[in-house]
Amino acid sequence: MLSQMAVSSHKNNLKLLTLGLIFHIVFLASVFDCYFTSPVVYGMLPRRAGPGEAKRVVLIVGKYNLTFRSTNRSINYFYQETRLILRDIIQTRGAFGLSHTRVPTKSRPGHVAIIGGVYENISAVTKGWTTNPVHFDTVFNQSSHTFSFGSPDILPMFAQGATPGKVDAWCYDEEDEDFTKGTATNWMDATALDTWVLNQLETLFQNASSNYLLDSELRADKVVFFLHLLGLDTTGHSYRPHSKEYMNNIQAVDRIVQQTEELFSNFYHDEETSFIFTADHGMSKIGNHGDGDPDNTRTPLIAWGQGIRGPLPDVIPSSHDEYSRPWQLDDFLRRDVEQADLAPLMAALLGINYPVNSVGILPDVDPTRSGYLLPREGESALARLALANAESILEHYRVKHELKAVQTILYKAFEPLEEVGQDGKPLRVSWLSKIECLINDGKLFEARREATKLIKVTLRGLQYLATYNRVLIRIIVMIAYLGWCAYASLSLFPPPIFPVSDRQRTVVKLTTATILTTFWLLFAAEKAPWKFYVYVTFPCYFWQQFVLHGVPIVVQQFKSRDRRGPLIGRVIFHLVIVVVVLQCMVAAYTHRSLWSIGSVAMGILWPYASWPSHIRSQHPRLLLSWMSSCLVTGIFPLLGVNKKEDLYMIMCGGATIFAVGAGCTRLASKGAPKVAQLSEIIQASFVLLAMTITASSVKSLQAKQGLPIINQTLTWVILAVSSIYPFISKTQHSTPTPRIISLFLGFGVCFVILSISVEGLFYAAFTCNLLLWIEVETTVHPDRHGAALQNQGYEFHTDDIRIALFFLFFVQVAFFGAGNVASIASFYLEPVYRLVPIFNPFLMAALLILKIIAPYVILSAVFATLNAKLHLPPFSLFLVALTLTDVMTMTFFLNVTDTGSWLEIGQSINFFCITSLLSVWSAGICTAGEYLMVDTLLFHKSMDSHKLE
Repeated sequence: MLSQMAVSSHKNNLKLLTLGLIFHIVFLASVFDCYFTSPVVYGMLPRRAGPGEAKRVVLIVGKYNLTFRSTNRSINYFYQETRLILRDIIQTRGAFGLSHTRVPTKSRPGHVAIIGGVYENISAVTKGWTTNPVHFDTVFNQSSHTFSFGSPDILPMFAQGATPGKVDAWCYDEEDEDFTKGTATNWMDATALDTWVLNQLETLFQNASSNYLLDSELRADKVVFFLHLLGLDTTGHSYRPHSKEYMNNIQAVDRIVQQTEELFSNFYHDEETSFIFTADHGMSKIGNHGDGDPDNTRTPLIAWGQGIRGPLPDVIPSSHDEYSRPWQLDDFLRRDVEQADLAPLMAALLGINYPVNSVGILPDVDPTRSGYLLPREGESALARLALANAESILEHYRVKHELKAVQTILYKAFEPLEEVGQDGKPLRVSWLSKIECLINDGKLFEARREATKLIKVTLRGLQYLATYNRVLIRIIVMIAYLGWCAYASLSLFPPPIFPVSDRQRTVVKLTTATILTTFWLLFAAEKAPWKFYVYVTFPCYFWQQFVLHGVPIVVQQFKSRDRRGPLIGRVIFHLVIVVVVLQCMVAAYTHRSLWSIGSVAMGILWPYASWPSHIRSQHPRLLLSWMSSCLVTGIFPLLGVNKKEDLYMIMCGGATIFAVGAGCTRLASKGAPKVAQLSEIIQASFVLLAMTITASSVKSLQAKQGLPIINQTLTWVILAVSSIYPFISKTQHSTPTPRIISLFLGFGVCFVILSISVEGLFYAAFTCNLLLWIEVETTVHPDRHGAALQNQGYEFHTDDIRIALFFLFFVQVAFFGAGNVASIASFYLEPVYRLVPIFNPFLMAALLILKIIAPYVILSAVFATLNAKLHLPPFSLFLVALTLTDVMTMTFFLNVTDTGSWLEIGQSINFFCITSLLSVWSAGICTAGEYLMVDTLLFHKSMDSHKLE
């Protein structure tokens, strides 16, 4: 009977874990459906951007840093004294400002905004390194022909997404994107990528002399040249933007810009070329990008040539702020734009159609601000360009409005544009007519001002349509997460004594089916995405199960009059404590010191507030060790996330991993067979070998001598063998601790090879803290052993909530504690170069993920051991944690924003994604722990059974 109950419980737990995994993965997409829907629709009629001012536009994209500031005085002096071509252009014949990007600050979204004028759905960053074509209109597609040169990661997207034959692309090989080339005396690394681009352009012009068709394509009107200069991005990742190497690469880009101008002048012999220099994204001080850090969202914009208004004096109040004053360009007007505004600017220069999906505003629309254009026809041309810009964006709105009106039941239109005026026409139509009349009457300033107002209102209308279903999705998602918490809580309690009757069960099921069918019919009528059907299905199922199985338990508890008062009090008290602790964890995502405060509370407050006094007096060494380990682990979240490669700290981390592994092994393996001791010696030797090779690789890379092939090969071999060894070793461990130490040493090699600073020290401290957690819990709860062995089932204790909160705390600290993951984007690449010097984003990401996984391998083994030490069924404690964790997820979901600074927007998305994935990850942790420790725990359990007999 007991065996059948155990099997049934195991099946129920497996069902719950599987369903929870699917639920959290599916609802991870809800943040994008709610806050960031795709802006791309089809069916718009194009609007031409005037007659054009130039025959050709040269778009140069490179991570040029006008904001160069360094703590190195010699570098600053070098920067200020060097005559940079682009700075000279700003001061003598060009216009400049900042182009403000949006998150995610990655290559694909940045180029899509520049060339298409559209901010792609944020989830499209997953397409960033593939050849997926861009399925919407672009400046390239509207040009007569586009010639593009540069990275194989960017060019194919636009070449394959355009009209066949419209875009030609010349790309270098992916193997050329080596982050480690060059020497200390011969700087030739990433600049070779940019020089290659220049050479290909020169070759193209040379080939035109013997190719009539090519020559005619080059000399046609409305031609775009796209030069993608990746070198600065590569150098910034490798040596960071405030380095001498980055400054050298800036000079190389400057020379390329100068030589590009000379090539065009020598080939065309005219003044009909416009040049635009910008960047797809910026770069933070630590050489990363992706999130909303201001250094990532601010990029330079410099325009010069035909049709471009030259330098203008600064105005009062100044256009400069604390950010731009160090550039020493205070005398010149800074003209800022949004990144999508570059697409209409290029369209106006060429006289082509605005890209139909573009939401960019031509910088010259607003008559109160100085723009970039100097048209031949003067103010009249600017007014007509403003009208065409407004018509293009309004056409975008019209198509979306009509689609939404057809698909939505009880649709409420956007009144500022759809309200019917006295003439019987929608306000948007009357507004356009008013602008046309103003232009015909010669009131050009007023026409541009009205166009500016219309564009701003239209963009609000597009936002209104994009977020039309937001309230409904929010309600569904919140009900779903609450339903999951209620459904998961069923696993914590025994079945009710008096279940619901058959009639009640039928009523509940019919009610659920009615609600589900109603929503499905509503979604079908509105042609909603398939995910909406799934979103509403989950909460219906969860709440149905809770009403059928959970409500009887609640009713049963409250019918006991003698227990009603104390029960309500206990429930409210524990709910308050749980919510407060989980909200503190939420706050710790932005205030990292709270993780340290949590460690102090666990190490000092909990023992003296909760431990029985006799436990503290009988186990002083355990108490002192626990307090010390918590305090040491709590130090790491206080350390800054901006780190530099520190070989000394890497070696200290490796030595500590070796010492902890050797010390614990010696204590745990007394009387162990020689084969087990030999296995531990082999693993320890892997750590020492990894330290030796890592030290050699770091020195070689820092000296810019590249990565020796022997180092790369040995590093891969050691990393692979050491990580696999604990799983293939036949060594039998009689107790859990040696098995955990084997895993610790196996993944300790990863923390030596892939560390940049103190991560190895954190890994060692974190593991010691977890090992002591096992001893502390089993010492504090000795009374649960016998009862659990007799019962064979799980009986919920209120202290299990505290253990589950500790587990969730360790899950979070494992992610944030090392200080190298402030957000999804804040990964350091220096350690990865010891394995992958060639740009390979997926392999690099896999290595960084391996580094994140390592502490969780230990946590999984420890949590499975703790579950067994307390003689509880598998996953029992995790099910308690699973019930609680989505309180954090719901908070982060409601905190997601698409307004405010891009730092706030990026962080809100990152935090929701992290906490959602950690919920899924926690399930994986417990499953992996049960698998990793199954043999050891079974052997240990059999030994305990023999002792009991």
